[in-house]
Amino acid sequence: MSSIAFKPFHGLRHSSAVHSPTSTTTTLSKPAVKFHVSAAKTSPKLSNRNLRVAIIGGGPAGGSAAETLAKAGIETFLIERKLDNCKPCGGAIPLCMVGEFDLPLDIIDRRVTKMKMISPSNIAVDIGQTLKPHEYIGMVRREVLDAYLRDRAKENGANVINGLFLKMDMPKHWDEPYVLHYTEYDGKKGAMGAKATLEVDAVIGADGANSRVAKAINAGDYDYAIAFQERIKIPDDKMVYYENLAEMYVGDDVSPDFYGWVFPKCDHVAVGTGTVTHKNDIKKFQLATRNRAKDKILGGKIIRVEAHPIPEHPRPRRLSGRVALVGDAAGYVTKCSGEGIYFAAKSGRMCAEAIVEGSENGKKMVDEGDLRKYLEKWDKKYWPTYKVLDVLQKVFYRSNPAREAFVEMCADEYVQKMTFDSYLYKTVAPGNPLEDLKLAVNTIGSLVRANALRKEMEKLNV
Repeated sequence: MSSIAFKPFHGLRHSSAVHSPTSTTTTLSKPAVKFHVSAAKTSPKLSNRNLRVAIIGGGPAGGSAAETLAKAGIETFLIERKLDNCKPCGGAIPLCMVGEFDLPLDIIDRRVTKMKMISPSNIAVDIGQTLKPHEYIGMVRREVLDAYLRDRAKENGANVINGLFLKMDMPKHWDEPYVLHYTEYDGKKGAMGAKATLEVDAVIGADGANSRVAKAINAGDYDYAIAFQERIKIPDDKMVYYENLAEMYVGDDVSPDFYGWVFPKCDHVAVGTGTVTHKNDIKKFQLATRNRAKDKILGGKIIRVEAHPIPEHPRPRRLSGRVALVGDAAGYVTKCSGEGIYFAAKSGRMCAEAIVEGSENGKKMVDEGDLRKYLEKWDKKYWPTYKVLDVLQKVFYRSNPAREAFVEMCADEYVQKMTFDSYLYKTVAPGNPLEDLKLAVNTIGSLVRANALRKEMEKLNV
């Protein structure tokens, strides 16, 4: 068994295992990030070393956290089992993420400027007429985006470990380390890997919906959806249709509580759906989604099948001691739209920034109070977004008539403008009072018609 342990220092227990071939720290290639720091007065300074933080999970949350920590001079370890992981994900990112996270344009497969929202009765509404010439929704493949963010973290000094996190020994005293147990796969020890340990001051759980870090801190359970996706290689002439267009299908046939999608990638389309309430029927819903789009994907060949749990709301606990959850592990996926990539990357960065500030760029120990500042900022900034989308899902995804009303609303130019402005830039777009009033009246009218239609359908079913 190999281990990565602290060098002797005042304040933490010594480890008998002090040597590991993976313990070499990469020299930082960029100057440390400067934050306004506010470490607790009682936080002890670290002797002859910097703060050590482990991130479990190498998706957008983990990669963003690792980069922020490493840039600030904190000794950073990122543990990820599947470095070539292809998570089943629609892959849509807002325009603001490209600039905010300095993403190169060549990792974006498609720039979607048109969308079709298709109702249960196959009425299609074109969306995107309010977009400005430079605006688009980026479509990425997760294996490309995730690898880029991890590589960038490594370039800035993070230690990226190909390993499977197993469990974590909790400290018995406030100044003791967390001891992480994992299986390391470095290509030298065979397919079974080798057991290893790592001692750190703080841990960021970015290991997805089935987070082992969350289990270790008794973070509690949450409802989750199953996302099922097929990557389909379609003929070139069919691919022209999806060059800059994405489709969303709603209806009981494709999902009783979500939507089906066809999103364009570099040389194929991703066709998928999801559900919370009827997980056992996910393949039936996937078949229905393919059937709804069959004329446009005719002649296509399935090249990959993917499935993964997606959280439906934040966990009851997202922080314990010096351990914090981010991304899917924390439950940061929005209702209604199912968006998670941006919020994963953003939460990873915000959590890391809180550690950087609390530790004075890695010079002091952190405590729960330092990490709690991340949660306070997160909830203040994004709680309204999650709440609004939760309400929208409950109102408009509850029946086919309600979905017809939802698609009807999407045809409104004002609705499109407000929706895209909020989505692309992750800010609450200021509304026009008169237009807001008209929207409220139209929404009520759509719901009344939907309710009347539902009653008529119930009569026919009797």
